[in-house]
Amino acid sequence: MNNPSVKEQIAALSAEIRAHDARYYQQDAPSISDAAYDALRQQLEALERAHPELVQPDSPTQTVGAAVAEGFGKVEHRVPMLSLANAFTREDVAEFLARVRRFLELPEDAEIALVCEPKIDGLSFSARFERGVLVQAATRGDGSMGEDITANLKQVAGFPQRLEGAPEVLEVRGEVYMRKDDFAALNDAQDAAGKKRFANPRNAAAGSLRQLDAAVTAQRKLSYFIYSWGELSAPLADTQHDSITRLATLGFYTNPRTVLVHKLEDVLAQYEATQAERAALPYDIDGIVYKVNRLDWQQRLGQVARAPRWAVAHKFPAEQAITRIEGIDIQVGRTGALTPVARLTPVNVGGVLVSNATLHNADEIARLDVRVGDHVVIQRAGDVIPQVVSVRTDMARGPQPYAFPQTCPACGSPARRAEGEVVLRCTGGLVCPAQLLERLRHFVSRDAMDIDGLGEKQIEAFLRDGLIHSPADIFTLEARDAQSLTRLKNREGWGEKSAQKLFAAIDTARTRPLPRFLFALGIRHIGEETAKLIAKHYGTVESWQAAMQAIAAGDPAAREELAAIDGIGNAVLDALAEFFAQAHHQQLVADLLAQLRIAPYQPTVRQDSAIAGKTVVFTGTLARLGRKEAKAHAESLGAKVAGSVSKKTDYVVAGADAGSKLNDAQALGVTVLSEDAWITLTGWMHG
Repeated sequence: MNNPSVKEQIAALSAEIRAHDARYYQQDAPSISDAAYDALRQQLEALERAHPELVQPDSPTQTVGAAVAEGFGKVEHRVPMLSLANAFTREDVAEFLARVRRFLELPEDAEIALVCEPKIDGLSFSARFERGVLVQAATRGDGSMGEDITANLKQVAGFPQRLEGAPEVLEVRGEVYMRKDDFAALNDAQDAAGKKRFANPRNAAAGSLRQLDAAVTAQRKLSYFIYSWGELSAPLADTQHDSITRLATLGFYTNPRTVLVHKLEDVLAQYEATQAERAALPYDIDGIVYKVNRLDWQQRLGQVARAPRWAVAHKFPAEQAITRIEGIDIQVGRTGALTPVARLTPVNVGGVLVSNATLHNADEIARLDVRVGDHVVIQRAGDVIPQVVSVRTDMARGPQPYAFPQTCPACGSPARRAEGEVVLRCTGGLVCPAQLLERLRHFVSRDAMDIDGLGEKQIEAFLRDGLIHSPADIFTLEARDAQSLTRLKNREGWGEKSAQKLFAAIDTARTRPLPRFLFALGIRHIGEETAKLIAKHYGTVESWQAAMQAIAAGDPAAREELAAIDGIGNAVLDALAEFFAQAHHQQLVADLLAQLRIAPYQPTVRQDSAIAGKTVVFTGTLARLGRKEAKAHAESLGAKVAGSVSKKTDYVVAGADAGSKLNDAQALGVTVLSEDAWITLTGWMHG
């Protein structure tokens, strides 16, 4: 207690480590690398070794993980889930074996068999089976108390919920992880949906398993390995290796790279071999775990405050490096997402020469304050694209903050970020060369223009060879060069018959109903059902085109008319207005309409009813009619159902607790009907 400065250092390090533990274990969003975290722990451990009188019971060196997060049920571990001590060098591993010999009072040359297994970078869990039935699962939590994830674990592929031949009580422990390919696919899906990307597979796995709604977990592809056990009613075997083998025979997935070795040289050789193959593995690992094989020795060795004496984690060197950002390029994806990529001074990271790293999005650049000219820490994990982890503020900085472009570098169209999204997207759509392949693929798809024989490979080849540059070019292909597919010697796979078959399919596609045409344009937020709502309201493509041009020009009445369509929200309004505000999009539509015959949309409805052609708004709670049912019935009788009241509204059907729509109707002099009056008017009960 006679050295306050050391006490202050210990307190500061402890507080910093606890904060990182909360971000890692509770929020699944670590803010520093594993290597940086390990360095903090090593500093704290060194200070506490030198000043044992300053060690507190709640020190991070004496505790495990973090407390249970809010929202989860609590599960008490009947056998504590401990953490592991770390080894970073060959000498550390040799010292681990020496400590085991000293504790067990074994000769210096006594052989100690060790089980070596990859240290999976995922989320630790415990699962309890009673009489062969899965009854409960939990995260590690703080080692004594974990979070109840029973429903979530049942969604993990391959995890058994019933066992044959197991002890009456069996508590298995393992790691849930996400494969690298599944992680890449998940982030692709996040990008396409305009959602935030996951930083790494570990965060994705932990975030997916620790969901309050197990249905979300079910949508994610998770995997697992079992590596240990907790409470048992009967032993599995006499050794660690044989016990893991027994668990495998019961139906659990265990890591096939788990091996039994007998000499220090073989242990280190296993470490080197695994490190060399690390990048090629389908999952992330951050080291090798060594466990004393004999279970009677494990029992004698016991544990220290937070870790067993009979096991150690031999960590791999961090796959990180420091380099300089030479520039930031913006890549435009097939769906229009703008992704910033840092151009780097080439640097070797984990045995791979890295010259580019992702910066994810504009928010990430702002968070890190990344500038051209900065020195940054680059991290690479297996096959995942390298990423910028942090900026070295202690080294020379770039002179200017990076200004994220507000226009698409591929076509010059405005880039916009929709509400609730983190990704900026090009609004160019079919006129953007970066998006053209994906947009054309959508344009010709079955639910859109449905051009048989014109798939992605054909579109890609036509774009590459300059035969088409826009959707309208598809319909002029035969007229421009009737021989373009039949006489070019380098056009493999095409003959006169196949060319004529394609031309016939294109000609058939010249006539399509209005909803399909609207859907084919690929305007953001305009799906098939929304396209039908719009087509039903405007009827003809000419009426729709004129209304959209008016909206783009700022006509409030035209915008109000579109907004009044039931089911049309602000996102659709803004998307259509922005689409038609751009001259090249108006030209695109005009070019297409010069080639096509868009049939008016005339859904089959009765024309002889009392409400045919009328515009109706429902408001309040209907006692006798379901809102969806009432809407569908009104439409079947030829009425238009709107979502807001305007001068063009004919009837407002007001139920209980009608609000502002009723007030609007009264102010505008619109006829207001009670539910009973509506039923009488429409002959509801009489078909």
